[in-house]
Amino acid sequence: MPTVPALRSTPAQRARSTAALAALLPALRPRATEALGRLDGEAFLARLEVGFLDLHEALVVLYAPRTDPDRLLAALVERCLAAATDRREELRLLDRRREVDPGWFQRARHCGYVAYVDRFAGTLAGVRERLDYLAELGTTYLHLMPLLKPRPGPNDGGYAVADYREVDPRLGTTADLRALATDLHGRGMSLCVDLVLNHTAREHPWAEAARAGDGRYRDYYLVFDDRSVPDAFERTLPEVFPDTAPGSFTWDDELAGWVWTTFNPWQWDLDWANPEVFAEMLQVVLDLSAQGVDVFRVDAAPFVWKRMGTDCQDQPEAHLVLQALRALVRVAAPGVLLKAEAIVPPEVLVKYLGDHDHYRPECDLAYNNQLMVQLWSSLAARDGRLITAAMSRLRPPPPQTGWVTYVRGHDDIGWAVSDADAAAVGWDGHAHRRFLIDFYSGRFPGSFARGALFQEDPASGDARISGTTASLCGLDRALELADPALVDAALRRIVLLHSVVHSYGGIPLLWTGDELAQRNDLFWATDPASDGDNRWMHRPRTDWAAAERRGDPATVEGRVFAALAGLSRARAAQLALRAGGESTPLGVDDPGVFAYRRRHQRSEPLLALVNFADGTRTVGADVLDRAGLTDPVVAHASDPHDAVPLVDGRLVLPGLGFLWLVSG
Repeated sequence: MPTVPALRSTPAQRARSTAALAALLPALRPRATEALGRLDGEAFLARLEVGFLDLHEALVVLYAPRTDPDRLLAALVERCLAAATDRREELRLLDRRREVDPGWFQRARHCGYVAYVDRFAGTLAGVRERLDYLAELGTTYLHLMPLLKPRPGPNDGGYAVADYREVDPRLGTTADLRALATDLHGRGMSLCVDLVLNHTAREHPWAEAARAGDGRYRDYYLVFDDRSVPDAFERTLPEVFPDTAPGSFTWDDELAGWVWTTFNPWQWDLDWANPEVFAEMLQVVLDLSAQGVDVFRVDAAPFVWKRMGTDCQDQPEAHLVLQALRALVRVAAPGVLLKAEAIVPPEVLVKYLGDHDHYRPECDLAYNNQLMVQLWSSLAARDGRLITAAMSRLRPPPPQTGWVTYVRGHDDIGWAVSDADAAAVGWDGHAHRRFLIDFYSGRFPGSFARGALFQEDPASGDARISGTTASLCGLDRALELADPALVDAALRRIVLLHSVVHSYGGIPLLWTGDELAQRNDLFWATDPASDGDNRWMHRPRTDWAAAERRGDPATVEGRVFAALAGLSRARAAQLALRAGGESTPLGVDDPGVFAYRRRHQRSEPLLALVNFADGTRTVGADVLDRAGLTDPVVAHASDPHDAVPLVDGRLVLPGLGFLWLVSG
């Protein structure tokens, strides 16, 4: 079995960390107060002290065999002090506000929008011109997909970064990024960008230096002289893109070696066991924070540490890297957050939010991938039992953190339905996953969906699905048949899914185009930039002509835009929907309905009922008592209600409808 380090804190380690802090502070204090002033200097030191034990322990475990962790820490803190000293006044003021209100990002009013700059508005300057549009939707959190300079040619949608410190020149400049961040902050909005931790492009200056023979930069990557070590690793390594990039290692003539390439041959994995890599990436985050970036989506977080005999995902050191990175960033820029992109099993997911042997601050936000998968599963099956079982098993995040919830994003949908969850409701996991693949690719008889298979494995029958929310919800077929009833059903599905992500807890994210019910881009394959990747079908350019119809309730765009904007407004009024609270699935006596209670520590509960079935369903009114409601009233619903829809002691839900209830 592979050797895994013991990461539990010990009295000896705590004593060592305490001594290291005592040695560091005397020389640091006068320089911090001189550079930042007494008030900000002491705040800088206080932030360092608060996170020091976890930070120091992480660096000891990660780098003690390779370097003196105390000297490394001192050098990293110097970078943080320089960044804090250079931080603009407007960002310092924002930091101060967020230190006073550390749960600023958890408020119920926060709703997100995710887009590619070029496909949404052409350039960063163009995005600034569309902020009124985003405000109409209730957006307070804007995530712009990879916008740093990518390699020329195929670049995995921008995730093959050629320069972390330069914006893609097709989108603008770092000055444009700073101006956009300033405009967003002026509107009470925050900016999220992607931080690719696991790899760089083959064309990145570090990689180019390595190929030119610089041994220092060669050590930034995982390079092997022959196939013996790669072959040993590949015995347990899964392939991420078996169709387009089989294997995990690529020969490079200039390196005269095999370089680790988890995703594509031109994406070179960094060696995070090298402390210089950690220091470089910390500086990248500090530099981007100085431009006004508020949140970093940490891409491919589980992949950053390698261990022989494992799948090289979710290793303990990957968590320590994130913990140390967050602690140091918070010392320099306390208003900045990390968001983990970690598509891992549900029982592992909360670790990325710091849920370990004791709370170890790690990422502040993480994607609730399990909720997304279960929503699509429930919609196809017209059944709420599996989502009830699966979400009951998902451990809650630490109260200082929160989920980001979403219907879909830029990636394909992988059917992460566990055999254990399926068995809990009497289903066969393999058969259900096969059903979902067939259903959303349109092959299942009676399916309303128009998705496409992605990375299909003929041997196992496994595949993921591409497609926009509207196309997966049946809008293509409905419009082709010109059937108003089918159109209505498709639109109700779109709104139903978003009602859950707006009310289950966390920051709801809206994927660009969903607010206009945009369908699959049928011309994706004609764009050379797509490189045969059918995920581009659900990354369409914003149809601004369609957006002009968003105020017309007689149009598809008007109906969906109004419904999603209404969800944002309704959510903002409910303290129970603040992130950091508690979501509890409640089993009900109708299999088509998913019920859950949402409560924040300072709020009355909210009960949400979701009907995945096409026809009217009813559930016993006892769920009101189980949710803790008294004199219930309707807070929001898919259909207008003057009063709680109770008939003969049962709550009535229309087909593909939802209901939010609170105490009167």
